Amino acid sequence: MSVSTVLVTGGAGFIGSHLCRSLADDGHTVFAYDAMAQYSLPPCDRYAQNMAHRFRRLLSDVEMIRGDTRNPTDLRRAISRIRPQRIVHLASLPLANVAIDESEEAFESIVTGTVNLFEILRDEPRVERITFISSSMVYGDFVETPAREDMQTRPTDIYGSMKLAAEIIVRGYAQRYGIPITIVRPSAVYGPSDNNRRVLSIFVENALADREIVAVNGDTTILDFSFVEDVADGIKQATLSPNTVGETLNVTRGEGRSLTEAIDILRGYFPNLRYRLERKETFHPRRGALDISKARALVGYAPKYALEDGLARYLEHLGVVQQAAPVVAQA
Repeated sequence: MSVSTVLVTGGAGFIGSHLCRSLADDGHTVFAYDAMAQYSLPPCDRYAQNMAHRFRRLLSDVEMIRGDTRNPTDLRRAISRIRPQRIVHLASLPLANVAIDESEEAFESIVTGTVNLFEILRDEPRVERITFISSSMVYGDFVETPAREDMQTRPTDIYGSMKLAAEIIVRGYAQRYGIPITIVRPSAVYGPSDNNRRVLSIFVENALADREIVAVNGDTTILDFSFVEDVADGIKQATLSPNTVGETLNVTRGEGRSLTEAIDILRGYFPNLRYRLERKETFHPRRGALDISKARALVGYAPKYALEDGLARYLEHLGVVQQAAPVVAQA
């Protein structure tokens, strides 16, 4: 496959920085456009170390452009200068819980930023592909498991609703202006350099600091935990493949695991781990595994990391010495 010039909006973020590394390793010319926003307060325990890892390792061969997709002038200027052949649109507020309290910012970030980008792309026929990164939250409560891409989309929260709105906008622009698009839906991404305090990063932070882990509805909260390198690889494949124009793809591990299972794995590394299970109502939809057979068929997507393997890599990155070998689940 020939190399391309690729622009990644949100390229300095968690998934974006790993994607940039993967693209650069394959010889592509990569630009990361990022507002450098911090969405989670308080910041995670290793915020500074995580950012250093991103810039020294993941983004070392990438040209950084500081800019906000909510500012169409700066975005247009960057695209005009770079003349990218492919664009991955990751830039947006990334957390469902933050979107509840900061709904106006979420709208501007997820919806307005996407409209700004596609207003520019309607005048940029040289762009060969744009990949929009959506979310599994667009499905709402899973009515079947594993969830296929053609399953009903009835989001139950603000974040999922705005991501679905952006998907519809993307498809509208694609149909009207002939823009070649691909939509990717990740789920429960975790791994090295996560600064946004998603559930597994909170669990790991607390384990390392000898703080108690609290798992809300731990045995019934089932998520398709997806290691960040797998997700970055899947996004890369979807963006570069000629088979995915106009397609929507689940890019996840493809396996539902509970919060209590994640805690059990961590106990293999932290024998004195303190944890507590709580029961309460939450805004989160009922979820589980996603069907990744379409991504397998179209681009050969083959995630490498079961939850056991991914947590091992994550802890190894953090310098944790394995104290007990957890059983590795089969793919």
